[in-house]
Amino acid sequence: MALTRTRAAVRGRRWTAVLGATALAVAGGGALAAPAGATSTSVEVGFPTRCVPPPIAGIPPIEGTTTAAISVDKSRPKVGDTVTVTYTVAKPAASNPVDLALPADIMTPSGKVALGGAQSGSVTVTGPRKNPPVPGKGSFPAFSMTGTFTVAKAGTITLSPGDYNIHTSYLMELDTPCTVLTPPAPVSETLVATPATTPSPRALQLDTASGAPGVRVTVNGSRFTPLTAVTVVGRAGAAETADKMTVTTDSEGSFAARLKVNDTATTGIVAYEGASWNADKGAGPAAYTVVDDTPQPPGSQRISASVTAGELSMTQAGDAVGLSAVDFGHGGAATGGLQTVTVKDFRGGPAGWSLTGKVTDFTGPGGSIGAGNLSWTPSCTAKAGSPSTCAAGSAGPVGGSGATLATTPNGTVTGGEFTVDAGLSLDVPAFTAPGAYAGVLTLTLS
Repeated sequence: MALTRTRAAVRGRRWTAVLGATALAVAGGGALAAPAGATSTSVEVGFPTRCVPPPIAGIPPIEGTTTAAISVDKSRPKVGDTVTVTYTVAKPAASNPVDLALPADIMTPSGKVALGGAQSGSVTVTGPRKNPPVPGKGSFPAFSMTGTFTVAKAGTITLSPGDYNIHTSYLMELDTPCTVLTPPAPVSETLVATPATTPSPRALQLDTASGAPGVRVTVNGSRFTPLTAVTVVGRAGAAETADKMTVTTDSEGSFAARLKVNDTATTGIVAYEGASWNADKGAGPAAYTVVDDTPQPPGSQRISASVTAGELSMTQAGDAVGLSAVDFGHGGAATGGLQTVTVKDFRGGPAGWSLTGKVTDFTGPGGSIGAGNLSWTPSCTAKAGSPSTCAAGSAGPVGGSGATLATTPNGTVTGGEFTVDAGLSLDVPAFTAPGAYAGVLTLTLS
């Protein structure tokens, strides 16, 4: 019996040691890579931290230096944009204090990123339950957490590491909060937010859609800047013609211009504020055809044709994506590819387009896998001859708030046909219950 009691006592001490080590190990957590393709200019900073293990661990608070960095997926966002923030702890304030090794995938980190400058507040960030095994007395691995915030004001916004917490799921559910001793921590990332760009409210209307060379067409403009000079000019495709005049808007931002059109190649008329065409400060083109009334020689025939504007549209190769399977107990990345999206922009105007996506949580027999666990790596190709160039969105989490898949810019003449794809990766926690998990990815073209 004495021997039995001794073994029981030893076993009890060992369990306590494991619990205490786990509580501290979670201050170092598991690894999650920063979003690929992020345009970050972050710097790694160090700051004093105090980590408090759960009382059951029987270990006093740990004070040390945390080394961390903040990165973002957009360094120059616009007001209203959603910015994805990644908080990476490269070196936690503590290490495994005991000889017992700690198993993989028991730690789930969460934390805050402090905002300063033009925008105040904090960003909540979380990471997956994923970490490599930690050897006895070994250093804790790095871990990362991600979250999003919406830019509310133009100007310089600073981001600093904040408090973080590690939740452990090993033997017991425990938390180890780590606080910044002298907040705020040093600035790790800075971004510059610009004012939001909105479609130009300006509008044009012509009193006639055609006329002979030299005929004056009345161009009515509205919702321009009041008492401002506006250039009214003919267009021959993407190029301006010599048929040009300048008018000044009235106190309500309206004008009526009598433009004389001579160039038989004219296909439309535009109006804009400033020295040159700017889609944000212009309107048009309003379609106009010059009817060439030059006398024809005997026995000849005049042949004419017109080009009509089409629509902005999107089609998908399918409406279902099957990701690869992962093993229970290991978890990891379930990968696959987005069903190819074809965008056709046949409007023939100056506006570009944006294709965005957002996803729901993935629900299944074991509950749900968060929407933030789905990441994509977008690609976009313009068909030969397309006037517009296509830019793929940044690789990284999609989430419930959404992310950009592809865009084309505003320009003098835009349009074309585009093929959009993306590699998909769902980070599945190691001990997610077996079964099928499904979420819905919604794409929006605007």
